[in-house]
Parts: sequence; structure tokens; C-alpha cells
Amino acid sequence: MKYLIINGSPRKQNTYNVIKQIKTNLDGEFEEINLIKENIPICNGCYRCFNECEDNCPHFDKINPIIEKLQECDGIIVGCPVYAMNVTGLLKNFFDHTAYFYHRPRFFTKKALVVVTTAGAGHKKVAKYIDETLRHWGVNKVYRLSFACGGKDSFDDGKINKIAQRFGDDMELHSPKFEDVMFYNVWKAMALSKDPIKADNEYWVEKGLVNHDFAPEVRLNIIKKTFAKIMFFILKMVIK
Repeated sequence: MKYLIINGSPRKQNTYNVIKQIKTNLDGEFEEINLIKENIPICNGCYRCFNECEDNCPHFDKINPIIEKLQECDGIIVGCPVYAMNVTGLLKNFFDHTAYFYHRPRFFTKKALVVVTTAGAGHKKVAKYIDETLRHWGVNKVYRLSFACGGKDSFDDGKINKIAQRFGDDMELHSPKFEDVMFYNVWKAMALSKDPIKADNEYWVEKGLVNHDFAPEVRLNIIKKTFAKIMFFILKMVIK
């Protein structure tokens, strides 16, 4: 297994110590990206990644090497402390640069583990936000570890080990949530609309995703298949 660690903290303290504990439970290779060292410019909202293609992002040379590592890895570990009741600016800026994944999801066979720590509050909300972002990327299953703590001694090693082992042992593809099925069909309907975003249409057609109710690697039960078909029918009528 190849794991990619994305450290959204400018430091290597509480969150990083949890990740170190997680690594002792996983068997594989680890590659680490510390966003503070990547010097990624602030996303300027030019919409080129949406409208033209992510290759046209003015910061493509900074972002693409990280995306390539995401594509190559088997598991993703995202660590982030709580800053002002939200993710750090480092992680938010990186997420802003990957916003086109919302329109063109991928990583349907990958698992992720989210690690969030705080000395105060907001850890559950921040972990949920990162979870939702990764699922919009297409990630199949997201595990969460979040702690409100005053230091390393207040971490629950038993909880860390338990979740890390579940994450490392998980080799199955899980059925997506209804919300994920809905959004898949939102973007599919938009890609097949009468006046689609060119990059979206090309991606969905070239990948063959337009021919499926959800990512073809992931099986849906009859209820979710029916839900997907109904959602797509409604959305196709609504999105002109």
C-alpha cells in the first residue's frame, strides 16, 4: 500500500503526532506533503480549471505534482488543526485549487483518513468539512479522527489505533451515500446539458462516466440505482 500524507498544518505538533501514531498501524510506503513548504499561491478565482481545464490553472506547476501523487497512492491521510473554527488557510487554499473535482470527480477506489486536532473546539465540524470535500472528489470511504486536547498526552491512543487499523485493513469498495449519488448525477446532467462546460463534457464522455448511475467500479444496490436514475431524469429536465 502507498499512502500519501497531506499535512495542512504549518507546524508538526499535535496533529502530526497523531499521524505518526497512525503510521505505526499501517503497513506500506508513506510519502508526505507539507503544504507550508509547497508555496502554493492563493487561488485567484479565475475559473480556468472549471471552464477550460485544470491544465490552464496559472498555478498548475505547483498543484499538478500533488494531484499526480494523489492518483498514484492507495490511501490518503489528511491532517489539519482547527484555526479560527475552520481548516487552516494552507489546506483551504489547496482545496480551492482542486475545486474542479466537484465537477469532475475521480479517486472512486481510494480510501482516506482525516485527522483533526484542536486545543478548543470545532474539531468535529472541521473533520466533517474535510470528509465532505474528499467525497466530492469521489473518494470511496473516509474515516475520521478528531480530538479536542491540550497536548499529546490527552490523545486516545486506543481510538487512534482502532481507526487506523480499520483504515489500513479496508480493501472493499463501499456503497456511496445517497448524497454522493445525487451529486454524481448533478454533474453528469450538467456535463450532458445543451450548453455544458466544455471541460466537464469532455471528461465525463471520455471517462465513460455518462453511461453509469455512479462510478462503474462501485456497485449500487437496486434502491440506489433507482434513486440515481430518478435524480438524473429530474436533473436533466431542470438543467437546461
